[in-house]
Amino acid sequence: MKNNLLKSLPYASVIFLLLCIFPFLLNAYCVSSCVTDNPDVPTESYTCVEVPRYIEFCGDTIDLTRYDRHERMDREMLAFSFMHSTSIQTIKRANRYFPVVVPILKENGIPEDFKYLMAIESACNPLARSGAGAAGLWQFMPVTAKEYGLEVNSHVDERYHIEKSTYAACKYLKDAYRKFGDWISVAASYNAGQARISQQQERQYTDETLDLYLVEETARYVYRIFAAKLLFNNPSAFGFNLRHSDLYPQIHYRTVKVSETISDLARFARGQGTTYALLKNLNPWLRSTSLPVKSEKEYIIMIPDNDKVDYNPEFTVPYSKKWVVE
Repeated sequence: MKNNLLKSLPYASVIFLLLCIFPFLLNAYCVSSCVTDNPDVPTESYTCVEVPRYIEFCGDTIDLTRYDRHERMDREMLAFSFMHSTSIQTIKRANRYFPVVVPILKENGIPEDFKYLMAIESACNPLARSGAGAAGLWQFMPVTAKEYGLEVNSHVDERYHIEKSTYAACKYLKDAYRKFGDWISVAASYNAGQARISQQQERQYTDETLDLYLVEETARYVYRIFAAKLLFNNPSAFGFNLRHSDLYPQIHYRTVKVSETISDLARFARGQGTTYALLKNLNPWLRSTSLPVKSEKEYIIMIPDNDKVDYNPEFTVPYSKKWVVE
């Protein structure tokens, strides 16, 4: 009896193994049949967006044909292709914030392409905060923010203020351009700092920032901006086919000037006919439950228009027609 049981064990193991892998074999057969039997599906498909030979950035033509540049670009394009939720949300949010940011860039003489720098810094999320403590659309560190005129404390953090942080970013970018004289170096310095880029240019005997040997994060940074530009210029090429109703619309609001301390922002919101949650959502720079106001100081608070707070995709206007397939 014992010998018969031992003899039967190998057969039982084989049967058990076949039962386990059968669903996978069946699924593979079905997928193969669908691909080969459907005349509407091409026999050849590619999962990589083709790397262009050149790209325009801030009025300059960047050659991407050298193998190292080609492969760096390919890496960032693949990242955007397969980080689906992040890439899609970045485009959705950009529809709300590009109309605010781009006019400020133009007003300050900053090339419009720097909106893509903002996009990779924060995924167009005004509430973005890094582990290192950088915050807002432009990911300012507290010290740098204060250097460029932003108020940062426990009650007010203007790194989260859309317009004010964009003006501060323009000041930084203009300072960097005065130092370097080219926008590629300016973009790289936003990640690594002006001193480090200057130091490496001197040590490596080149002013061509794309030819510098840098730490990986900075080495990838400018190519990520290039890839973001390609993504926004043709989301469908990356596999993202959006409708105009998928995009986030701009929020309609009115403004209230505040020159006296608000001890209870929730009560203030109720008095303005809105909720505390919506008040904070529209004014993320308000970081506490109150707003102390010093003498001769004034803040402008946005209050959502109650008649237009409901989501109505029919009235969502794409910032760029290239973003939608309709």
